[in-house]
Amino acid sequence: MNPERYRLLEEARRSLPDGYKVELSGDVIVMQASPRPTHQLNLALVQRQFEAHCPPGYFPTGNSDLSSPGAGAVRNPDLTYLPEDVVDLSGHEIPAELALIAVEVVSPSNPENDWTGKVRDYPRMGFPLYLIIDPRQRTVTLFSEPNRDRYHTRTEREFGETIRIPEPFGFELDLARLVPYRD
Repeated sequence: MNPERYRLLEEARRSLPDGYKVELSGDVIVMQASPRPTHQLNLALVQRQFEAHCPPGYFPTGNSDLSSPGAGAVRNPDLTYLPEDVVDLSGHEIPAELALIAVEVVSPSNPENDWTGKVRDYPRMGFPLYLIIDPRQRTVTLFSEPNRDRYHTRTEREFGETIRIPEPFGFELDLARLVPYRD
């Protein structure tokens, strides 16, 4: 993406009102309202398990702007793990390639953002792992082995099963307590 165009879109994204999750994907600014309690519970259940397997020197964060000017994207995963020395960086954005994983809980109002936009953007941005928790479908999907513009591996499990999270975490994520959305 043209650096000047990226700068202008990023400036527009930052000028939007608080109370929304605001991301940039190419020429599109994506806004979402605050998540439901079911979303937050599922995220907490997953994060607790990741905590026990977090590599030394990394910490969990949610709603941090991770940027990739080359991909023309700024994304804000529900959960990611970043190196502790990222706090020494200046500015608001963190280089996306520093993240170990992106974890998203699918929004019932905008599932295409997680299933299409982020499946497209995250490998381009350098995320080695992308985990999607979909309470609508009662599934958890792990994308891995990124190569430029796509992930080569997709593993899907249902709520109640387990899914293997590869290194640097290296554990079986238990999906037994995840809660589906109730319409």
